[in-house]
Amino acid sequence: MSLDLLRPIAAFLLVTVMPLSAAPDDRRPNVIVILTDDQGSVDAGCYGAQDLKTPAIDGLASRGLRFTQYYAAAPVCSPSRASLLTGLYPKSAGLTGNAGSQKGEKGLPGDRTTIAEVFRSAGYATAHVGKWHLGYRQGEFPNDQGFGFSFGHMGGCVDNFSHFFYWQGANRHDLHRNGTEVFHPGEFLGDLMVREACGFMQENRDRPFLLYFALNMPHYPYQGDVRWLEHYRALPYPRNLYAAFLSTADERMAQLLRKVDDLGLRHETIVVFASDNGHSVEDRAHGGGGSAGTYRGAKFSLFEGGIRVPCIISWPGHLPEGEVRSQLAHATDILPTLADLCGIPLPDRSLDGHSLVPVLRSASAPSLRRELHWGASTRSQWAIREGDWKLIGHPQTAAGDPLAAADREHFLANLATDPGERTNLAQQHPEIVERLAQRHRDWLHSVSTPGAPDEE
Repeated sequence: MSLDLLRPIAAFLLVTVMPLSAAPDDRRPNVIVILTDDQGSVDAGCYGAQDLKTPAIDGLASRGLRFTQYYAAAPVCSPSRASLLTGLYPKSAGLTGNAGSQKGEKGLPGDRTTIAEVFRSAGYATAHVGKWHLGYRQGEFPNDQGFGFSFGHMGGCVDNFSHFFYWQGANRHDLHRNGTEVFHPGEFLGDLMVREACGFMQENRDRPFLLYFALNMPHYPYQGDVRWLEHYRALPYPRNLYAAFLSTADERMAQLLRKVDDLGLRHETIVVFASDNGHSVEDRAHGGGGSAGTYRGAKFSLFEGGIRVPCIISWPGHLPEGEVRSQLAHATDILPTLADLCGIPLPDRSLDGHSLVPVLRSASAPSLRRELHWGASTRSQWAIREGDWKLIGHPQTAAGDPLAAADREHFLANLATDPGERTNLAQQHPEIVERLAQRHRDWLHSVSTPGAPDEE
């Protein structure tokens, strides 16, 4: 047989025996989940912000998939984080409001299975670095929830240099490594986080690892680097303070990802980036600074600005790069998606989330769900989205955005025609209001925690 005929056969055999997508040692990929704190819906260059510098976030988008309809599971920190880590709605996860920031206060129940426990059982090294805010009791700390290594603060927020919690009761120091209080006075928390995370990756570079890098930025107190405060000094207050803190966070993400590159692991590492909820307009956040763009609402609200947040998934060489996905996605989808990508079996308990892998592979894949829910009771704020229809019960808005009396019980919007939720269609479509409200009541009963009182 001639050499000309042998060449294509040899090439075919080479590709068959050595798939181009396989890692050199065919090990499972590493996973890094980067979670920002109170980042606005459109607050990154790749999400349309013209006044912000976010090269690390934008770089992930250019080398990954950017979601435009990704939703946090709650408009506030703890239940949102609990859902991302367990794949369960907050009601199923057993944490429907913020966990306490003092020792002994309730958090995520220890009998819920976290992403760390799932991946650790598959042989992964696991680490939490940064904000926890999922419990301050024995059995609820990161090391109790599957993380082999933990460094950060257990409560809701701290001063970034003293690492004290100032905003409730007596001032309390809150910085821990593997459950033991540690002291680094005067050192910026973001720098400490990068140092600890890079050390963890360096130590575990020869085995698959899962790193949960939970930034406390741009959550108040706004303490951006001096050079970023100078850079944004022409922006109006408080946008200037928020922008400086977000770019400070982006710079720490860049340092983290640079370490991944230095270790030669970028093509063997899946990176998920998201925010826990929308931007804050609290007094301690100077009344705002973040932006939801055309969306209404902010943190604490179930209008889009409180729950529709940035999300990017990147795995160069394995997933499409520089593409956008408009399908519905939810925080509960992160765990099953990562398990699917890594070939790891899910826990026996059924999850509320779905693997997004079909959507990651194809922009034309259908949304994996038609319905999303928020809230744990019909007595307080709740919401359901079904297709383009979204119904909010007892909606909340921020100061300066008052609701008319007719809008305070039900607010119905069609997001296809009114993504900013400015026009309440409840009176025009009472049949849709009743149908969606009943769907939500049925859902509440379906996810009731065994032994818990009926919260409807």
